[in-house]
Amino acid sequence: MSMLFTTQLFLFVFFPFVILGYFLIRGLLSLNGVRRLSKRFPLDQVFLIGCSMCFYMWSLFDNGYRLFYYIVLVYGLGLWISHIRAKGLYLTLYRSPAEQKRVYLSFFPLWIGILLATFPLIYFNYSNFLIQSWNSLFGDSLPFKSLLTPLGISFITFSSISYLTDIYRGQATAGSFLDCLFYLSFFPKVISGPIVLWRDFQGQIGQRRSSLTLITDGINRIMIGVVKKVILADTFGACLAQISIHSMDQITAFGTLVLYMLQLYYDFAGYSDIAIGLAKILGFEFRENFQFPYRSVSISEFWRRWHISLGRWFKEYIYISLGGSRNGKMRTLRNLALIFVLSGIWHGAGWNYILWGSVHALCVVVERLIYDKKFYQKTPVAIKYLATMTIILLSWQLLRFQDLSDVGTVLNAVLGKGINLPISFTWRYYYDVKMLSLTMIGIAGATVLGSQRVKSWYGAIVSTRLGYLLQELVLLVMFIIAILFMVNSTYSPFIYFQY
Repeated sequence: MSMLFTTQLFLFVFFPFVILGYFLIRGLLSLNGVRRLSKRFPLDQVFLIGCSMCFYMWSLFDNGYRLFYYIVLVYGLGLWISHIRAKGLYLTLYRSPAEQKRVYLSFFPLWIGILLATFPLIYFNYSNFLIQSWNSLFGDSLPFKSLLTPLGISFITFSSISYLTDIYRGQATAGSFLDCLFYLSFFPKVISGPIVLWRDFQGQIGQRRSSLTLITDGINRIMIGVVKKVILADTFGACLAQISIHSMDQITAFGTLVLYMLQLYYDFAGYSDIAIGLAKILGFEFRENFQFPYRSVSISEFWRRWHISLGRWFKEYIYISLGGSRNGKMRTLRNLALIFVLSGIWHGAGWNYILWGSVHALCVVVERLIYDKKFYQKTPVAIKYLATMTIILLSWQLLRFQDLSDVGTVLNAVLGKGINLPISFTWRYYYDVKMLSLTMIGIAGATVLGSQRVKSWYGAIVSTRLGYLLQELVLLVMFIIAILFMVNSTYSPFIYFQY
């Protein structure tokens, strides 16, 4: 079992130990003798690395050793790229007497590094899917592998590629081994993001500053994240777990679509809030990962607001590498479509994930083609919003169920057909006053609170001393309620841990 952010062990043991130890060491660094030692051996950084490795090893002790060896490999490849790049070595390719192209030799260790860094992800996450596809296509009977996927392997892989590519592009240096170890193991982001680029992280390692404002903001963000996860996401998830998709009425079926839509958002947004808050307390500023995506009026806008760090990573390292929008309209559309298909593949090994990515790819390509058309420009915003949310509402079911027949069962139930088993409980059993109230709060929190007018109104209130104290009191009460929910609930992992 991993040490989740919303467990008593993390909140009341690990987190206080890390914070107290970190600020104790930071206080010691103010002493002249310790400060001189820290220039050669950064004690606060070493302490956080040790805590991060313990956090990672909690789920499986051997994983810590594998992660350490993996980081040693990535760091060595980064030094190799940096060394060749510093020498400026290149090959000259002659396409014709009049056309020459330089290929820098650092390109080769970069691709060797990307392949080696990506291999564990492919091996652990996609081996059985590839075996299943091979057996289906060729009638073979290759045996499946019994594999335990290392925790956070997707996000560690993305960070490793960022590390190697930023060095290759000259946007960052390789840094020290401790810097690389710190970046790839940093516990707020190691398991499920947000995905922080190496060039952003490296610039903050030696510039960390602590203040009462940053600490307070970080604690507030953690409390908000715990409330989102424990009170909202886990409650929605518990309700969904009670409902049999083969025996539900039409209203219950439609409600499952809404509940899963909200659960997925508050689960991952809550995790991101906690990670951002933890990092802020420790002196790091992570970019926002969610910006009220359920206010979007197009699929393209949705992906500018949902899992922003993933979108930025794909843009920086895949889209731009493919040529971005520099090579004409058709290639731009091809690159966009490929990004979303790859995003589907990243989310999981299964045809449902590929189909989910393909649906979003198609929507983004169509939106790009019709964006400047008069009929689209004149389409009311309300219609665009309803169309976008309908696509999101339905497409999430492709992530919820690996078996496409289950997706069909739910959608048929929404249309009022296809349910053959007797219905034991109607929607009134599942959607009581508590569930309906939390659902309305969840919908409002994911939409209304993102309004600029509401943001301005809220900012004006908390800018006053009374308003700020009232905010802190409300957050504290909500956090205590979340703790009570957590103590009385069963174990509920973050959904995105599986990706």
